[in-house]
Amino acid sequence: MQNAPICLFVYNRLWHTQQTVSSLLQNDLAKESDLFIFADGPKNQEQAPAVKAVRDWLETVEGFKSIQMIKQETNLGLAQSIISGVTKIINTYGKAIIIEDDLLLSPYFLSYMNQGLALYENDSKVASIHGYTFPFKTALPDTFFLKGADCWGWATWKRAWDKFESDGQKLLVKLKEKKLGYEFDFDNTQPNIQMLKDQIAGKNNSWAIRWNASAFIHDMVTLYPGMSLVRNIGFDNSGMHCVATNMYDVTISQAPVKLERLAIVKNEQAYQVYVKYFKSLAEPLHKKLIRKTKALFVS
Repeated sequence: MQNAPICLFVYNRLWHTQQTVSSLLQNDLAKESDLFIFADGPKNQEQAPAVKAVRDWLETVEGFKSIQMIKQETNLGLAQSIISGVTKIINTYGKAIIIEDDLLLSPYFLSYMNQGLALYENDSKVASIHGYTFPFKTALPDTFFLKGADCWGWATWKRAWDKFESDGQKLLVKLKEKKLGYEFDFDNTQPNIQMLKDQIAGKNNSWAIRWNASAFIHDMVTLYPGMSLVRNIGFDNSGMHCVATNMYDVTISQAPVKLERLAIVKNEQAYQVYVKYFKSLAEPLHKKLIRKTKALFVS
């Protein structure tokens, strides 16, 4: 099995980048994987030293099959950086594993991603493999499918990424035509439609909500692990789009994921677990946080 190349997107957060890369190197497959680092350029002169510090440290990293850093002289912003970077690697290699600079990864993250990519490579209904799962109290299957796509440690193939639609208005029209809004919003417990409307209005520049919607309107599903292989450490006011909160914090699984072929349909039981969890976050105390943490999908 040919391991998928890894795309790492970084900007100006040195400590976070170090944690992400260090956790990635704990994976046995790191030494057999090519790493492509997409380093965005500074937005202004004040950001330049922090951007340079990240790049300088990354130049010292070893432990992967190969490392190539693509340095932007100007600032693309996260959305354009990810869209263009993923497209570049996918068009060359046919598949890719995508992470950002604020994710802690399980030692079994890469094996899960590569096994999932191999298992469902030829299934046109599978959009991606995803590594993060919310901190549910309800036990879930080892792996399960949900409709759409996701953004915290994921992998995909060219056949799926080719369906990515950058025009949010076109996506919104299709969601309405197909009457998918209620389901897209997890039974009205998540503001995904509103996030897409905000993207169209220029209030955010989210690539992730468009990736999710692109997969959703094609009735595609994403594979999730029952226990999270990813922990987001970016909700500490350090990022451009994240506020401080621990509501998405998880304990990373230290065990390999049992992967076996599933029927390629949305897992209704898992879907209801998500709905129940999102409802619990919609209590008055959390409503403001949920609006702010649209950063889940904002880039």
